[in-house]
Amino acid sequence: MRRLLVAVLLLPLLAGCGSKQDEYCGAVKDHQTELSDIVGSGGPDALLRALDIFRDLQDKAPGDITDEWQQVVTSIEGLQKALEDAGVDPATYDRAHPPAGLSAEDKARIDAAAKALGSGTTLRAFQDLDQQARDVCKTPLTL
Repeated sequence: MRRLLVAVLLLPLLAGCGSKQDEYCGAVKDHQTELSDIVGSGGPDALLRALDIFRDLQDKAPGDITDEWQQVVTSIEGLQKALEDAGVDPATYDRAHPPAGLSAEDKARIDAAAKALGSGTTLRAFQDLDQQARDVCKTPLTL
């Protein structure tokens, strides 16, 4: 009788765990084609254009991968903010040939944000998220 009571009390907790994972895997599948198109375009602003998708996946992510999503989203947001603050169009920005009038300070902020986005920590987070999607959701983040 005691085991039955424990099982009944734990059932809502266990059911909640599966549903969070199912919701996340559903979101991975729902976004896969669009994310593939954006990333596959290879544009310099591809990750910025994918930011809303990444935020949605971050919101739906189960607890074991929230740190990785935080790393990815925060890094992209940092670059987005640096570019916006400098008044630079991400789609046309060329570090080697910055727009006329871009201050050295703004260029340094953009460079620092780009470096953080390309850091080993952020790249590893991307890899871990893709591997988790493949292993758990049976769906890669992109095609």
